[in-house]
Amino acid sequence: MKITRTALLASVAAAILTAATSAASAQAQVARTLEQVKSRGFISCGSNPGLAGFGMPDDKGTWAGLDVDLCRAVSAAIFNDPNKVKFIPLTAKDRFTALQTGEIDVLARNGTWTQSREAELGLLWTGINYYDGQGFMVRKKLNVSSALELSGASICVQQGTTTELNLADYFRSNNMKYEVVAFATSNEAVKAYDSGRCDAYTTDASGLYAERLKLVNADEHVVLPEVISKEPLGPSVRQGDDQWFNIVKWAHYAMLNAEELGVTKANLDEKLKSPNPEVRRLLGAEGDFGKALGLTPDWAYRIVQHVGNYGESFNRNVGEGSRLKIKRGLNNLWNKGGLQFAPPVR
Repeated sequence: MKITRTALLASVAAAILTAATSAASAQAQVARTLEQVKSRGFISCGSNPGLAGFGMPDDKGTWAGLDVDLCRAVSAAIFNDPNKVKFIPLTAKDRFTALQTGEIDVLARNGTWTQSREAELGLLWTGINYYDGQGFMVRKKLNVSSALELSGASICVQQGTTTELNLADYFRSNNMKYEVVAFATSNEAVKAYDSGRCDAYTTDASGLYAERLKLVNADEHVVLPEVISKEPLGPSVRQGDDQWFNIVKWAHYAMLNAEELGVTKANLDEKLKSPNPEVRRLLGAEGDFGKALGLTPDWAYRIVQHVGNYGESFNRNVGEGSRLKIKRGLNNLWNKGGLQFAPPVR
């Protein structure tokens, strides 16, 4: 059968229209996280159930940590209430699947941002709320002062993490041998190390300080000076919903901008009267920068009111005001020698 040029063009046009309609429909199905969250009345936040300073419930079931604060900040921006969050405890193995399948709205579980996790898993990292790197912890009696002295050592590590991969890379590149002793969870790995099953334990440096608190005799252990990897840790969301991606991203940026501008929980209302246009835009006193996010003009004000700025969150969870006593280091603001930097609200 002969097909005329006009019929062919019409057929192609129809196919393009059908494809565009299908894509738009699929996008509409994905791009409604905020709507679902509002209808449900809370955010589902995938969390680490046992990492002090980042995510952990206390004996009364109240969650706290740097990652926990990020989810509370998003809740504050949406509901004017930091407690409209359901924290879902997840293992390292299950965390990304829970996000992909829609079981959770955001994953805030000390996850390292990598190319394959975004491109292959269909996820997006919304920023870096903690710059970290992998390290090693050993017993002082081992008389080891450098990770380069660990050739032949047995090392406890958690399965299904970049930690396991970095460990292999480090020993291979330094032509050293080692015995890997892998466990499904960090708790199992730490317990094995504490019982003497391994010579060393490896994870993110921040995690080493947190896990050391769990050891029977914490003072008998030391964190070695080497940092063997880049571990940019931050929250992630599913691809396909730009509005939700922006909300979670800007919740973090609002906390950073608040710290840089000197806006705290204590002086928040006083700062509303500030003549500084940057402060006024951030707090919603000038302009409406929440509208494009689907939020109210005072969305950032709500975050600082209920959660605080980034520095306040860092200090009480992992910094000098916490048991971990971690120095700001790379996580200081950009104008104080660190890497934390937020685009402006304008």
